[in-house]
Amino acid sequence: MPPRVTPTVRQARLGAELRILRERAGRTAREAGALLGVDQARMSNIEAGRIGIGEERIRRLAAFYACGDRALIDALCAIANERRGQHWWEEYRGVLPPGFLDVAELEHHATYLRSLQIVSIPGILQTEEYARTIFGGDVPALPDTELEARVEHRMRRRLIFERPDPPELTALIHEAALRMRFGGRRVAGAQLAYVLEVSEAPSVTVRVIPFRNEEFFEATQPLLYAGGAVPQLDTVQMDTIFGGHYLYAEAQLNKYRALLDIAEVASLGIEDSRDLIQRIIRER
Repeated sequence: MPPRVTPTVRQARLGAELRILRERAGRTAREAGALLGVDQARMSNIEAGRIGIGEERIRRLAAFYACGDRALIDALCAIANERRGQHWWEEYRGVLPPGFLDVAELEHHATYLRSLQIVSIPGILQTEEYARTIFGGDVPALPDTELEARVEHRMRRRLIFERPDPPELTALIHEAALRMRFGGRRVAGAQLAYVLEVSEAPSVTVRVIPFRNEEFFEATQPLLYAGGAVPQLDTVQMDTIFGGHYLYAEAQLNKYRALLDIAEVASLGIEDSRDLIQRIIRER
């Protein structure tokens, strides 16, 4: 089977974690490949996520690397056992850019989510009309079919909240995002009403960073922190003008956890946040 041209973020992450384990063990790719009976080039492709690897081989490598973290190895084996086509977002492969599929996959497998948005509502909490307005602002304009596919895909991301055990979402939203009138008064007002409604769900916490705050100054790109099955598999996803960017080095995870903690301290409490949203709705 030829190498994958575009491995998913989770496929790439599996390979990266195997590389990290190998490097920590002081083993070379040549030695690891020899254990599996493959050449160094194939081992490099495995570690880049371009070639899959089975559970039995992962466990052999873990023993070779003297890794005793069973929870981590089990989590890596779970990723290896995933197959393309088994989840809803695979329907959009070849229709939407791969980044759309990757963020849906990230949210689906997350044990918890923390989101920070400064100028817009988090994608997973957007209404259909609000999302259509956001995507409709692309330059150059998207073809109608892709625009509708993007909106549909964004709406389907909400499916994670319909599971018996949905991941807990903490959405930190700056007041600036709440006051933006994307789509006009009606669309923006309906969007705020939906945020207010969904904030009542047991698994969703919405907290607002008010304009009057004098402690939080980070005007960062949209940020999503996804908790992994084990802490080592936590992932940060940031939206940029060039698409989604994924971070998982320990220092990076520590940095963004600290940033989210600071933002949470600077935000209003849950009830005060709801009161502010209601007030903004009344002002429209």
